[in-house]
Amino acid sequence: MFKKIKRFIYTKILRKKYYRIGNCLGCGKCCKKIYVKTSNHVVQDEKEFEKLKLLHRFYGYLTIIGKDETGLIFSCSNLDEKTNLCKIHKNRPGICRRYPQEELFMMGGEISEDCGYKMVPIVPFSEIFDKILKK
Repeated sequence: MFKKIKRFIYTKILRKKYYRIGNCLGCGKCCKKIYVKTSNHVVQDEKEFEKLKLLHRFYGYLTIIGKDETGLIFSCSNLDEKTNLCKIHKNRPGICRRYPQEELFMMGGEISEDCGYKMVPIVPFSEIFDKILKK
């Protein structure tokens, strides 16, 4: 019964399609290539990023390392290059605590294959396929 309630909340109320499972393995890859998305788009220029830095302390940790067709690419200055661990892990921002999120896929991103986290569909493909066949 709990599983059905949880699934209802995720799919109908939160409108989510995936569960996050697994644990962080400390590879640090998620801190080395970051896109910053505002409410409706990925940050495209330094001027816009400077304004964001005034809004939340998280943006102050980021350093621009490049730009591609998606937008500016950042790395986090709190990643210890030797250990691949976060220097402020106990006090890390919410965005880091919630990694990975479904939005990552909507932006065209992906989780590296050796990451300990996986995103699994809330509604299995087989169930969706069965519904289609019944119609």
